[in-house]
Parts: sequence; C-alpha cells; structure tokens
Amino acid sequence: MLFLKFRIGEEDYALDAPQIVEILPLLEVTRVPRAPPGIAGLVSYRGKPVPVVDLCELTLGRPALPHISTRLILVRYEENLLGLIAERATEIMRRDAGSFVESGIASEAAPYLGPITQDGGRLVRWIKAQKLLPPAISSVLFRQAEEKAWSTQESQRC
Repeated sequence: MLFLKFRIGEEDYALDAPQIVEILPLLEVTRVPRAPPGIAGLVSYRGKPVPVVDLCELTLGRPALPHISTRLILVRYEENLLGLIAERATEIMRRDAGSFVESGIASEAAPYLGPITQDGGRLVRWIKAQKLLPPAISSVLFRQAEEKAWSTQESQRC
C-alpha cells in the first residue's frame, strides 16, 4: 500500500493513497469568521469551495509553518472534498497495512489517530481522514462551503 508521509510538529504521520485526491502546493486560504479551532478556511478547487483543516493547528494549537514542503492535500471526506494543510509532505512510503499496529494509547479527543509503524527508525502514525472532524463540525463546515459556492455563483451573475 502507498502512503504519503508528512509531519505534524516533529512527529511523522501518513495518509494512505486511496484517501488522497490530489496534492497541491499551499494555496491562499480564505478565512471563515468564527471557524472552530483547526479549521483554516476555504480554498477554491476547480471552481468549487473546499473546506481546509490545518493539521498543526488542530493537533498542536499553532498554524502550519509555510515551508516549501508544506502542502495542501485534498482527501475524500464522505461525499465531499476536504483540504489538509501538512508540513514536510514530501515522502512516499510503501507498507503493507498489516505492518501497522495499535499503539496501545488511544485518545477520544483524537479519534483520527490510527495505528503505527516504523520507517527509518521513526514511528509513523496512520491518519484516518474520515475521523478528523466531529459530526457537528463537519456538518457546519460543508454547509458553509455550499453556501459560499451559492453566493459566489449569484454574485458572478450580477
């Protein structure tokens, strides 16, 4: 199985390739007023608004640093697209899914943190994108994206 490796702070994480739609350079993000912590805002992808989560802000409480290697990773999230800002997203890793094992430490506050494996002597944690957002936040976030698309289409007609 193919994985994209990236960092959150100094720790290594991975997303499996089937979750990923596209990997882009960091684009300009339009802020959403009063968005929940970790929600960076919206980007336009092929003319449609896509909500964006800053993984560093979500987990560490600080925004991702604008490294050359900071990327916007578009993933499938239910029937929508979700953008993820990740630092140092430059490596690909091949692993059998069975090589990941449970860490023995679970967090109800971070259900998206999956099992772990080792790569180059470092632990790598598998991120489950479908578990990144609590239902209350995802319903509001995707509703705001739809409303933004609708208002943008209306203003373009004027």
